[in-house]
This record gives sequence, C-alpha cells and structure tokens, in this order.
Amino acid sequence: MQRTRVVIMGAAGRDFHNFNVFFRNKPEYEVVAFTATQIPHITGRMYPPRLAGKLYPKGIRIRPEEDLDKIMRAEKVGLVVFAYSDVTHLAVMHKASQALAAGADFLLLGPDSTYIDSRRRVVAVCATRTGSGKSQTSRRICDILEGMGKRVVVIRHPMPYGDLARQAVQRFATMADLDRHQCTIEEREEYEPHISKGRVVYAGVDYGAILRRAEKEADVVIWDGGNNDLPFYRPDLMITVVDPHRAGDQDTTYPGEANLRMADVIVINKVDTARRSDVARVERLIARLNPRARVIKAASPVSADKPKAIRGKRVLVIEDGPTLTHGDMGFGAGIVAARQYKAKQCIDPRPFAVGELRGTLRKYPRLVNLIPAMGYTGGQIRDLEETIRRSRPEAVINASPADLASMIDIGVPVARIGYELRELGKPDLRSILKEFIRRRR
Repeated sequence: MQRTRVVIMGAAGRDFHNFNVFFRNKPEYEVVAFTATQIPHITGRMYPPRLAGKLYPKGIRIRPEEDLDKIMRAEKVGLVVFAYSDVTHLAVMHKASQALAAGADFLLLGPDSTYIDSRRRVVAVCATRTGSGKSQTSRRICDILEGMGKRVVVIRHPMPYGDLARQAVQRFATMADLDRHQCTIEEREEYEPHISKGRVVYAGVDYGAILRRAEKEADVVIWDGGNNDLPFYRPDLMITVVDPHRAGDQDTTYPGEANLRMADVIVINKVDTARRSDVARVERLIARLNPRARVIKAASPVSADKPKAIRGKRVLVIEDGPTLTHGDMGFGAGIVAARQYKAKQCIDPRPFAVGELRGTLRKYPRLVNLIPAMGYTGGQIRDLEETIRRSRPEAVINASPADLASMIDIGVPVARIGYELRELGKPDLRSILKEFIRRRR
C-alpha cells in the first residue's frame, strides 16, 4: 500500500489529539512530522514511540512551522492537516495556499472525526477567542453542579510542553502535584483555582486514556477548553463564551466561529465593561449565526486581596499571558484593577525587560504598562523576576491566576486579582444546568 505522507501543523495540543484519534492506527497514512508555533521551546522534540504507536517505532519529529516548505519538498508530503486554534480565517487560508502551492491537499478535521465519547455526561466550555472567560465560567459551572451533589472532574485542554511520554496522563489534586509535574506558569494559571476548591483536574496528551481515568471519579465531566479550540469530547451541553471587547472576532477567527455556531448556550461575558454598541453587535451576530442558542449575559468583576497595596502606588501589572499574546487583547484584569483601585501609575516595563520577555514585548508592541506572565521555562521565569526587580515598583498587581509569589522573589507587596463570573438576569447557568441534569441523556 502506498501511504499518504502527512504533516500536522499544531502548537502542542490539538495536533497531538488529531493524530491520536484519527491517524495513529491508520496504515494508509504516514505522518512524517508535526510542526509547531505559538508556544516557545516546543520544537526539536520527538512525539515518542510510546504515544505514536506501532506504526511509528522511532516516533515523529516536531519541527518549527517555518520549515513547512522544506519539509513538504523533502518528504514528498501529500496532505497538510491544520490543527491549532486562535487564528484568523485569513491566516488559515494563507497556510492552505502554502500547502496547495506545494501540490498537497489541505485538511481541517471536524468534530465528528475527532470527538471521543464518554460514559459520563460532558459539559464543554469553549470560546470564540482566548481570554473571553472560559476559566471563570468553568468554575461557576463546577460550583453549581457540586451544589447539586454531583461529583465533578475537570479535564483541561492540553499544555504538554515537557516530556510528552511522562505527560501522557496527568492528575492534579493538590498543589504539590503542580510541583511534581513541573508545571509552567500557564498550566498553574488553569489548575490552581480548581485545586484550591478541592477539585481534581486532568490534562496531558492521550485524551482517550485521560477520559477513562476521569470517568471513574466523576458524575459529570467538565471540558475546560483552551484558546478557542473545539472540544475533544462529544458534549451533552456545549457552552461558548464570547468577549464583546473584541466584537467582530466572533465570525473571523478559527475555530471560534464554529464554536459559536455549535453552542447550546452562549455567554456574553464582560458586559459591565464593554461598550453597549459592541454588546449589541455580538447579539446581532448570534441571532444570525445561531438563533437556537440560549444567551446569557454576564460580568466578570475584579477584586483585589490587598487593595491598599495598589492605591496611590507605582505598580507593575502582570497579566495572564496567552490572553495578551495570541489572544490579541491589549489589557486584562490587572489594568482594570489598577484603575478601579486608583493606582498612581502603571509602570512601562519595556525599558527594564530582559531576555525572552524583552523579545515578547517587542513582538507585541501594543502591550504597554503591563507584562504578560510568560513562564514556559525556568529561564523565562527568571527573566520575569529580573524585569520586576529592575522596574522597581512599589507594588505588583498579579492578575495571573497563578500564585507568582510562590515561584519568584518579588520583593514588594503583591495584590492578587481575582475574577468570577456573575450572570446578569435570566436565563442563568443555574437554571440551564438544572434542566440539563433533569434531562435523560
């Protein structure tokens, strides 16, 4: 049999999942490489034989996306599979054109080709863009279901940036598990809030094996999505969060528009801080693309554990990283908190930035008066610590959900910023989840 030679374009998440569920055991395909982008330091690795299966005894190389043309020529590639998220429709078609120009087919695998079915009920929380508010929506859903007496387990979208074989199935139940698995700041941002409430979180690489483990502990599985990716599991209830601060992105980004069209429930978040005209624009879009969806309006008010540390001070604001980088936001909850609690000044960190953080701020020139919490490696964490020291703030506003003070020596008072979802009016998540639990599957 002549095998079709395949490249899977990804960012250490959806790409591995698509391989596992669609390509791994199909002898008619030969995946010759993964390419990687968005996340630093994830190329140069191998997708290990233990995960790649019997057709790939040597594993599969993970190479930079910039090498795509070279790979297609050298490996005689016949099919390019696009498998990452939070990109514009235009960007996807540029990649498609690159593949077509080399003579290859271009493929987007759909939900039915990549879903895994669960023996438990699945609530999926997705979004149209990174930073819309999936995390606080997932936490709110967990609170409600636990209040109904349901055992809830959270399965988080993958962030496997280390040893892939060791990260195949990861279970987090205590803060010590974060250290044991050598979690990055980005991983801690997602896991810590759930763990602090006594919940179990699963993540990793092999999401079939992860689901089988999680089902033993759960009545309801919560799929806590990443970026604006599609769910990995077939949802019984799909909730999509949209951000009116980026009105217009809902139908111009991949696969965010698909999430909007597929949703049973759409949460328009941040309506308390967005312009009314932008909220109305999002409502009109929903009415056109998914009129059957139930729409919830919500706010994500911010709070500080040490408001006096902010008031009248020169502060350095640290925000959630992905929201600001490939999420295209120019500010986050930290800047909102600085205004709300009347900081004297938000320091511009660019003159003080060092190492990779300096490169990140140059790459995203819209980021001023704040730092994205970049911490994919020990070196990046040290760069963050040194940049804080050189900035000489009177206080730090930490709007990353991770406890940065437990990882780095900040040296000045730190105000941690929290934000929780608050529905405004009806319908709300409680009424929708009550109906969902009553319904026969």
